[in-house]
Amino acid sequence: MALEIERRFLVAGDGWRPHVHWSQHLCQGYLAASAEALTLRVRTAGADQAWLTLKLPAEGIARHEFEYSIPLADAQALLLHSGEQLAKQRHGLDLPGGDWVLDVFEGANAPLVIAEVELATADQSVAVPPWCVQELTGLGGFSNAALARRPFASWPPQDREPWLQRLCCVSD
Repeated sequence: MALEIERRFLVAGDGWRPHVHWSQHLCQGYLAASAEALTLRVRTAGADQAWLTLKLPAEGIARHEFEYSIPLADAQALLLHSGEQLAKQRHGLDLPGGDWVLDVFEGANAPLVIAEVELATADQSVAVPPWCVQELTGLGGFSNAALARRPFASWPPQDREPWLQRLCCVSD
């Protein structure tokens, strides 16, 4: 059984850019989404890759994750049936201490930039870069499924403003 253990961080500034070693555009839609139960996601990357992903809660920051490659045409058809979608540019980062990716969200979720690090164990130590200004691990409103359902731009100003302030208070 595959286990995903990850920590997530709000990113400010461009200090991450020198660490990019690959990039891809992702579109994803949710056919079912629940923090307490099953999340079923379809994702496309560029014009030639697609996956179906099932996630189930485990313990703490861990989730059971099952991911399967599917034909691009199937993914595109499934995206048409997923009312909750988002798009982002994903960058792989060459940072130590885990498998780091960074998502630059588009559309109604801009200007959010979120870094994730996949870990081998939940208690693994991580050297958090200074441009990671706030840990988001466990904050359900920042999950991809939640942002597809309730994009950042639709948050009431009193909920959105404190996060926007964090984005402009770091020097690169």
